[in-house]
Amino acid sequence: MSIIRKRSAAHKAYLPGNVRDNQYILAEFSLTDELFQQFSGKYSDLKPQPFYDFYQQLADIFFKLTDEFELENCQFIANDKLARVRYSQEMHQWQTNQQILFYYNPESHHLKKSFFDGSKRAKKICLLFLATGNEIRVNAACFHSKVSQLVEKFCQTIKLDKSDVRLRDHQHLTYDLFAKNKGCTTSQTHKLREIKKRYASQDVIVPAYHSAMNYAVVTLNISNELLKQVEIDSHSKDTYNPLYTYLTDVFTMAAKRYNLNNGALIANGLVPIVRYSIHEIVSRVGELQMLGYNPEQSPCGMVSKWSAGELTDSVQLIFVATPENNSEHGFGRFLNQIEQAMQLMAVELEIEPTKEEMVVRFHQHLAYNY
Repeated sequence: MSIIRKRSAAHKAYLPGNVRDNQYILAEFSLTDELFQQFSGKYSDLKPQPFYDFYQQLADIFFKLTDEFELENCQFIANDKLARVRYSQEMHQWQTNQQILFYYNPESHHLKKSFFDGSKRAKKICLLFLATGNEIRVNAACFHSKVSQLVEKFCQTIKLDKSDVRLRDHQHLTYDLFAKNKGCTTSQTHKLREIKKRYASQDVIVPAYHSAMNYAVVTLNISNELLKQVEIDSHSKDTYNPLYTYLTDVFTMAAKRYNLNNGALIANGLVPIVRYSIHEIVSRVGELQMLGYNPEQSPCGMVSKWSAGELTDSVQLIFVATPENNSEHGFGRFLNQIEQAMQLMAVELEIEPTKEEMVVRFHQHLAYNY
């Protein structure tokens, strides 16, 4: 193999054939007094749910446009909850105090639904678009373009300045690190190019002023076998401190071995949310562990957050890409480094690949105001 071909191969990620694609787009805007006044006729404080008709009017306009643009899986959200999307063979929605989770199969599930409390005025409105079909990544640019056009028309219809809308394009590739050990013999090749480059190749241009995040989250399940590797004192206030210290040591060792210098270990039962931030942020917001990164800056290092008195079902291992993790080819090499680090970690922790799983989810996010 020539040197050029070797270098090209090094930048490709070979993922198992049963890898799952996901894409969803959020269009968010604040519910201002000006917007509210436009539909003030739909509000009545004499009703038990004074905001119900107001939300329903906006939802009706939204869903009419989704029919026009032939978008089949769309949600209207006005309850100030964080929308999260995951793959599932069964379609359902699950709400907590801060989150609304959508589980669905892009190939077979279609739903248009509103989520709001007519008795409360929300801070913002969120329009959620879920990609459908069996070629999610191939059709991502087309889906983005169609959603963008719909949002622009929605803004025109309700007389909202489109610059007040924040569009967030989320894409993931999800797979079991040990898929091959469980009999998956096929593979897919990905270069994992930046979203803006992938879109540009299909004549879909995103605004120059945008933010982009590329990162991976690996889920490590806590098993009985893993617990046996450390001494647990059930009478101690910090019962599981030895476990999390051990995992942090192994995680840090494996990450450094493969030159991964920007990430976190989360073992406190919170949901890690990675966001673009000019300044590094590590904070707890209720159910959420907020992790703010500026991918353009030098690596922030490895962070560990755990609750020593609680045994979590799983630990989240997060790797955030910086410019040095990207190349003209994309993030394939970065994902390969993560896989190698996790394979090493699995060996150190004596994880049995044929029986256990380590789910890898590679995220690519793009966000901008019109």
